[in-house]
Parts: sequence; structure tokens; C-alpha cells
Amino acid sequence: MAKYVDGYVIPIAQSNLDDYKKMAELAGAIWKEHGALEYIECTGDDLDQKELVSFKQAANAKEGETVIFSWIVFESKEHRDRVNQAVMADPRLQEMMNPDTGPFDCKRIVYGGFKTMVEF
Repeated sequence: MAKYVDGYVIPIAQSNLDDYKKMAELAGAIWKEHGALEYIECTGDDLDQKELVSFKQAANAKEGETVIFSWIVFESKEHRDRVNQAVMADPRLQEMMNPDTGPFDCKRIVYGGFKTMVEF
């Protein structure tokens, strides 16, 4: 059965990575608790591509910023909708959801939902 994936690309100041990691650890635990199959958060490492469009370019990362690349796996789009509704209502995330207090600019998040096409 094909799964459904929410994907995120987030430019973030390197100085905010520790705060982001704490937030991501809590968020990941909550998403998994509410039924997500996988929750993965990655920080940029090899981003300075010359022949391709880099994640830094795609995310419009500024000097001193890196990129977070993350995804959450669900059983289906419907399952994603149910899980995300429960996650957004979870009181443990309320402070984290304030766009003025987070370690990154919420308006710069690149996000999309994806149907799996090939899966091994």
C-alpha cells in the first residue's frame, strides 16, 4: 500500500540548531504518539552544490544559515489528515506553534504533501 509523506525544507540560523533539535525531538515524539509511521529531521551537511540547485538556494538560505530537510510518513493522505489534526490540538505543542517565538521564520518553510510513487 502506498504511503503518504509530508515534506519540509526550512532555512535556519546555525546558531538556532540546538533549540530546533529540542523542538523537533518533542514534535517527533508527539507525531509518533498520534500515529505517524516515521518522523525524520536532518540538518544540512553537503549543501554547496555547483552543478545543481542546492537546498540552500532552493530555501533562499542566508549567510550563517543552514537547511533542515524533514519528512513525516503516514499510511495515507486520510491518515495524515487525522494524525495532523490530533497533533495540532495537542497542548504540548501550543507554545511551539507561536510563529513569533520559534527558532526559525515560519513564513520561509517550504512544505508539501506527497503520494509515494516508488517504494522499496
